[in-house]
Amino acid sequence: WMYHAVADTILANSLLRSQPEVDSEHVGIMGISWGGVITATVMGLDPRFAFAIPVYGCGELATAGNQYGRNLGNNELYQLLWDPRLRLARASMPALWLSWPGDVHFPMDSFSASYRGTAGPHQVSLIPGMGHGHGAGWKPSDSYAFAQSVVATGEPWCQQLAAGVVAGYATASFTSDRAFDRAVLVSTIDVGFTGTRRWLETTAALSQADGQWHASALLPAGTTAWFMNLISGNLTVSSEYQE
Repeated sequence: WMYHAVADTILANSLLRSQPEVDSEHVGIMGISWGGVITATVMGLDPRFAFAIPVYGCGELATAGNQYGRNLGNNELYQLLWDPRLRLARASMPALWLSWPGDVHFPMDSFSASYRGTAGPHQVSLIPGMGHGHGAGWKPSDSYAFAQSVVATGEPWCQQLAAGVVAGYATASFTSDRAFDRAVLVSTIDVGFTGTRRWLETTAALSQADGQWHASALLPAGTTAWFMNLISGNLTVSSEYQE
């Protein structure tokens, strides 16, 4: 089934690119849930896509602490042939990885391992309370703004420069074509599967200097995982997930 799903996606790209009314250099790919897994797989196989947007779905699922880990943990064929992580290092197109920390299907550690494994520039949007489903995946403005930016400039409109912990403070820095309104630290003190943890939101300090945006916030005592969200209107940019 994965063979045919991936092959037909590549064929669909060829079909679209052959149409005279289609700008063949600006065909992108987006997939939701397992469609996100297919997107993450195709990214490493078909370099003709101008951009890619995996929503929820990702690689590294054989070790996930949910139904995918249980079903794929002993599936050597999937792990050796179909896990997207096997080919993401070849994915050079800009990519937006869109999800939320409470997703019970695709955990944040698997999700972050996937986008960290890509060769091209990537942008991350983790929207608390987003929910899981096609409507929830289509609704956010983030995917449309990302696609428009790549088609217009060839690059994501925002990219992370650095993220880490300094003297107990979570910090993150970005370059951006848009101004940000505010910043929020999203963190948890829980352990275990990320989709079942309680995630806290704390106001973060936000500043701009020399064309860069900087956010910082004191990490709550006992923090086990965190990321920073910077908000520009109805758009969310996240720093890479940290444990």
